[in-house]
Amino acid sequence: MKRAERVQAIPPSGIRRFFEIAEEMDDVISLGVGEPDFTAPWAARTAAIDSLERGRTSYTANRGMRELREEISTYVRRWDLDYDPDEEVLVTTGASEAVDLAVRSIVDPGDVVAVPQPSYISYVPTVTFAGGEALGVPTSQADDFALTPEALREAGAADADVLMLCYPNNPTGAVMTREELAEVAAFCREHDLIVLSDEIYAGLRYDGEHTSIATLPGMRERTVVFNGFSKTHAMTGLRLGFALAPADAVTAMNRVHQYTMLSSPTTAQHAAIEALRSCDDAVEEMRTQFDRRRRFVISRFNEMGLDCFEAKGAFYAFPRCGGDDERFAEELLRERNVALVPGSVFGSGGDGHLRVSYATGMAELKTAMDRIEAFVADQWSVA
Repeated sequence: MKRAERVQAIPPSGIRRFFEIAEEMDDVISLGVGEPDFTAPWAARTAAIDSLERGRTSYTANRGMRELREEISTYVRRWDLDYDPDEEVLVTTGASEAVDLAVRSIVDPGDVVAVPQPSYISYVPTVTFAGGEALGVPTSQADDFALTPEALREAGAADADVLMLCYPNNPTGAVMTREELAEVAAFCREHDLIVLSDEIYAGLRYDGEHTSIATLPGMRERTVVFNGFSKTHAMTGLRLGFALAPADAVTAMNRVHQYTMLSSPTTAQHAAIEALRSCDDAVEEMRTQFDRRRRFVISRFNEMGLDCFEAKGAFYAFPRCGGDDERFAEELLRERNVALVPGSVFGSGGDGHLRVSYATGMAELKTAMDRIEAFVADQWSVA
């Protein structure tokens, strides 16, 4: 059967290969998946069950239930984001759908989207599927993996149409300060770039308060913000996210959404309403546990001689392996039964690093780190 060229142009996921190997093995500890090991807060699950028992199984409004949009509008004010629930909030099936909708409703064929790297693996394919051209903008550990105006200029982003951001960052765990974002915002205003800001890890910052670029002067009208319930509320399987943007952008995104998804899962929307109303304590407990694991993992990598970037957000560590990251990951998996992700699959800047998710229990983390330490001591020479 014929396949579209833009689909054939996308290589298989660099993450997928390692999980296919792991699936054929026993006693594998996976530190590769970006999924909390916690269960969704009980109040959210109860709300989902109650909605089913009451027979609330029909479509909702395309934009999402108004009750949920109101809760989202209230929720994001903690980050100084102010959006009208009627015109400027769109409920989506996961934050990934929100990113896809924004790209498809903003990017025309041939438009250039600047994508800082290393970055989440879905951004570049999403741009390609929309007919756009992704422009990689390298970031580095020397700059704490923060995006800089200098990096944007050197990469040629002054001629781009859109800038994709993701802070706190997947895969590095990097965050950007208000001052750093202000410099990037000035660049975007000067060169008239629209910003797509994936802030799904905003609730998992361990050092200071999260700043959204949309709150900076002159940025709200040129920014689409993404967030969701998968990471902070451990609701990955319920598939619910949202986008915040000026009314005309939300209208355009909803035009795509209504022809593809109609509306997001009704049961999940009921769960999300309760999650926002009553689950802050549960979220804070998860954040505290992630922070404890973060400190443990970073400390262990540094002790075994793998220089580890001090991640300050999300739930990923990003140590240097001192050599070929793909070889490290594959040999570690085959020899010590620990699955993690080579940094190079996230683009330039990730070479020689490893993405290690600490969204798994402390007991398994300790065992995994012991295995990695033994692998490094016995079979790996740190360059």
